[in-house]
Amino acid sequence: MKQTTRFSLTYSLEDKKLKQSRENRTEPTTQAPSIPEVNKETVYKTETEEGIQRLVGELEQLVGLGKVKELVKEIRAYVEICRRREQFRLRNDSLVLHMIFKGNPGTGKTTVARILGKMLAELKVLPKGHLIEVERADLVGEYIGHTAQKCREQLKKAMGGILFIDEAYSLARGGEKDFGKEAIDTLVKAMEDHKNDIILILAGYEREMEKFLRTNPGLRSRFPIHLQFPDYSCEELLEIAHKMVAERQYKLTIGAAEFLGEYLQEQLESNKTNFSNARLVRNLIEKAIRRQALRLVNRHIYSREELIMLTREDFSQLDEEESEFKLWQA
Repeated sequence: MKQTTRFSLTYSLEDKKLKQSRENRTEPTTQAPSIPEVNKETVYKTETEEGIQRLVGELEQLVGLGKVKELVKEIRAYVEICRRREQFRLRNDSLVLHMIFKGNPGTGKTTVARILGKMLAELKVLPKGHLIEVERADLVGEYIGHTAQKCREQLKKAMGGILFIDEAYSLARGGEKDFGKEAIDTLVKAMEDHKNDIILILAGYEREMEKFLRTNPGLRSRFPIHLQFPDYSCEELLEIAHKMVAERQYKLTIGAAEFLGEYLQEQLESNKTNFSNARLVRNLIEKAIRRQALRLVNRHIYSREELIMLTREDFSQLDEEESEFKLWQA
């Protein structure tokens, strides 16, 4: 009996402790794991930085253009410093970025303007950053009131981005009764009224652009950034050629590259004034691709390598065409 009583008492005490521990134990919650709150500002900065880096990489891929690349670095640095100054409540003046691009065709003026617009949009200097490319016919009207209307239409399209005027010197070519001067006056007024919403880039040959800027004494000072786009060297043009053929999944044979280099050097030396640079290279490659197609089209047996390679033969007819062209000019 004693043993039974002792065992019963011991069991009761242990059972009581077990019940108390069960009552005190908290039941596991079935709530979903907490998701850390997303910092929208951090995400925005990351996306912006990624976008800028992508555009910088795109700009760096362009051959040459050292001064242009340096300008982009300056603009990025200026915008970043302005943001830091804002944190200390320091004054920031608005950035005036109207530009003059001077150089021969095919030196990358339009390409740079397009990349620059996208980058300024990423930096929040411009609301949109798109590029509207126009020429004299898009801005100058044929009767009184028509020019202002056409200019306003193009300005409206470009608002928030860049209005790129190619061969801008043609606006001042007419006489006293020409409406080109009215177009210039309308554009200058828009530059002042919407200086934070639009950037004007005037582009053209160096000599003609200098004459154009002298026609209006106040015009030069309204464009604080003047960029010179020099002609490419023969080595740079060959580098561009290799990039162009690679993008189209072609290759140049050693003979083709040598012939192309010699031809480009000759063109650089003999036609310096109106040399079309990368535009000439593109035209030559496209002609060679067509000649390669003509050379291979009737073959029933061909290899992948033959479909890729552009040979000296595909470029060699350039000499014949050049001779015929000079004879025709004479």
